[in-house]
Amino acid sequence: MTRIVSRRAAPRTQWQLEQQGLHPLLARIYAARGIQMRSELDYELTSLLPPARLTHAGKAATLLADAIDRQARILIVADYDCDGATACAVGIRALRAFGARVDYLVPNRFTYGYGLSPDIVDLAAKNRPDLIVTVDNGIASVDGVARARQLGIATLITDHHLPGDELPQAECIVNPNQPGCDFPSKALAGVGVMFYVMLALRAELRQRGWFSAAGERTEPRLAALLDLVALGTVADVVRLDHNNRVLVSQGLQRIRQGRLTAGVEALFRAAGRSPAQASGTDLGFMIGPRLNAAGRLADMSLGIECLITDDPGRAMNIAQQLDALNRERREIEAGMQEQALLQIEKAGADASAYADTAAVGVSLFDADWHQGVVGIVAARIKEKLHRPVFAFARGDGDGGEIKGSGRSIAGLHLRDALDLVGKRAPGLLLRFGGHAMAAGVTIRESDLPRFRELFAQVAEELLSPADRTRTLETDGGLESGYYSIATARLLEAEIWGQGFPAPLFEDEFAVESQRILKGKHLKLRLRKGAQRLDAIQFNFAQSPGNTIRAAYRLAVNDFNGVQTPQLMIEHIENQPA
Repeated sequence: MTRIVSRRAAPRTQWQLEQQGLHPLLARIYAARGIQMRSELDYELTSLLPPARLTHAGKAATLLADAIDRQARILIVADYDCDGATACAVGIRALRAFGARVDYLVPNRFTYGYGLSPDIVDLAAKNRPDLIVTVDNGIASVDGVARARQLGIATLITDHHLPGDELPQAECIVNPNQPGCDFPSKALAGVGVMFYVMLALRAELRQRGWFSAAGERTEPRLAALLDLVALGTVADVVRLDHNNRVLVSQGLQRIRQGRLTAGVEALFRAAGRSPAQASGTDLGFMIGPRLNAAGRLADMSLGIECLITDDPGRAMNIAQQLDALNRERREIEAGMQEQALLQIEKAGADASAYADTAAVGVSLFDADWHQGVVGIVAARIKEKLHRPVFAFARGDGDGGEIKGSGRSIAGLHLRDALDLVGKRAPGLLLRFGGHAMAAGVTIRESDLPRFRELFAQVAEELLSPADRTRTLETDGGLESGYYSIATARLLEAEIWGQGFPAPLFEDEFAVESQRILKGKHLKLRLRKGAQRLDAIQFNFAQSPGNTIRAAYRLAVNDFNGVQTPQLMIEHIENQPA
């Protein structure tokens, strides 16, 4: 069941925003999101929280500056998703510009798993680093850091994930979510943390007189890395608080102005998108998935190489390989999703095992599933059932382990739920970690029934009945004068994302015609008063009646060079005749 509710915009706040020069429609939308003053929409770089406020950023800068000064070997150990790849690229590009001896290592996720494990440290040691810098991982790597200390390798952890009960004994940890850190933006992505560390390092080198007036060592412009920061921030689906919106806005500005890295430009071209009209949606749904495909099916080194090269030809060649991997990923995902839905359907009366009628937490597994794609399948099933979902696949080797990737709904903190499962059944979870909305876990295949039972119990306890009903929050109706390309472009130009959602409207329409595209998409011709509007609903679930209530986004349809406004429908309710 889906419930549509309208956000409430305080009339006085809306009026004040209009008086401060904001477009009337934007004033209504922003007032409904808690914006009180137009200054809260100031996305200039001067609005960024200062690096000095991020706990241990200064200490990390000193550690890195000392390493650069003595030409020590620095090795970045990256995560294998888009956030990790962009964070690694920011580190490589900035550190090399500062004159550091730096290389990177991104472990194969299927062989080594997640985080700075002892095995990864042993692998890294072959490069003889003096300092290991983690990006987008490491906060839970207690054993890995201990192994590095045994080998005489210093460690700098830069991460944004939630810490466990014990912190690794690294030389320095920079993480806005570590105990004692009062940095106001807890939602920084891994790439955001690394960008802040590079800002602090530049300030430290500046203070040391590292950059000479004679030009022997010029001071790099770190703003040139903001397209990477924006990409990683959006793709990691972190909450777009004001600080993150500044980072994303600045990155999108550079992309639209053509001041973007060769790799990001190549990825836009491979996706058939124009950088001049780039939006957060492009970063999250077009560019990010192409980078992530490398980590899911192959080696994220391919994605990192795309982001750190300055050769447009090489960047384009790699982007085309990433595009091919993404097409392969989509094919694998489609088959796995179909199998997952069949599992749920076959469960039938035994819905407590899978389906949304009895089990509040859902656990799915197939021996032939690809472990690099289970996270996407979990996300798709979560959207269909509106339940927290784990999808499992077999790991590499003969250890009898299966690896699960989970996605949650509002009201259930997934990592906390796993922690509770682990406490109720010590030894059941071999490894786990993650965020509120996404997490990973490794268990023995023989323990899947026990995990399924406990996870369903925990979800039942933690999710209220109201949380189990899908709620679509809309911005109310859209006035007839706003059904235009100009309005769609106005909305596209703003910064939207997790925790600061893009506008979603609702209205009643008469259905004048309908047809099905490619067997699964619903193309509609709608009428509202005297206006006739084109609309489309992807992967539609039901055929509409003559009159519908629809929740939709306003977009631009570009077909054969002709642009028209189009409604992107997210939900339809048939209305009585």
